[in-house]
Amino acid sequence: MGQYVVRYGITRIVGEFSSKGEDAIPRGTQVIVRSDRGVECGEVLCAASEQTRQHLGRTDESGRILQIATSDDLRKRDQVKQMERKDFAECLRFVAERKLQMELLDVERLFGGERIVVYYLAEKRVDFRDLVKAMAGHFRLRVEMRQVGIRDEAKLLADYGDCGKPTCCNTHLREMPPVTMKMAKVQKATLDPTKISGRCGRLKCCLRYEYDTYEEYQRELPPIGATVVTKAGQGRVVSQEILARKVTIAYDDSRRAVIEANEVLTVVSNRGNKQSKES
Repeated sequence: MGQYVVRYGITRIVGEFSSKGEDAIPRGTQVIVRSDRGVECGEVLCAASEQTRQHLGRTDESGRILQIATSDDLRKRDQVKQMERKDFAECLRFVAERKLQMELLDVERLFGGERIVVYYLAEKRVDFRDLVKAMAGHFRLRVEMRQVGIRDEAKLLADYGDCGKPTCCNTHLREMPPVTMKMAKVQKATLDPTKISGRCGRLKCCLRYEYDTYEEYQRELPPIGATVVTKAGQGRVVSQEILARKVTIAYDDSRRAVIEANEVLTVVSNRGNKQSKES
């Protein structure tokens, strides 16, 4: 019996699944699994290990690999995708008829036919009991309503980012990391919101990726505004080149020079006034 990390579902859920087969299942293999939601089509990412468990953290997403997907299974998967388009149109009609204050994002029909999952956005609480009853009667399936946030909308609907690659939230990210404007400032990224915002309208997740390295390197540099002594004399730090590990020094005689951090002999004062920080 083997253990594998499998990605499945429209929201690209990742979990650990067991297989009774003796042969190893290669990465990228399409498989039919049984999750806590029902029978689904998924993709094997890798063999499970302690390292993958540490990366995934504590998760309830687990189940069993039933079989490697056959050509018939893949045809059925494509048919289910086509049915979802019709399901979405029907759900839109049901919502419009009831004039509910909600935005329908997507509809997911499970491979095994156990249920339909409806993803939506709503600013206020929505009473959709009548809606669920009507849709369950129409589809003759269990209907699950799933409210999502604005960043989850991009995870469902976005395709490519400004970098030209598929959006991170729709490929490898399991959780949306907190991203702040400070991260953009430290990396000297443009502060134009239109250029540092992702498809969700929030700050791009990729600003988070290198932030820890920038923060670590920045701690090794004298801060902007600090008074330092070098071989060339005493001056004030007016800017930092964090990745290059260099600083720009404005000397008392009006000279300026870019030097390596290890060329700073002494930091006389770490205190920078308001004027020095704006330099």
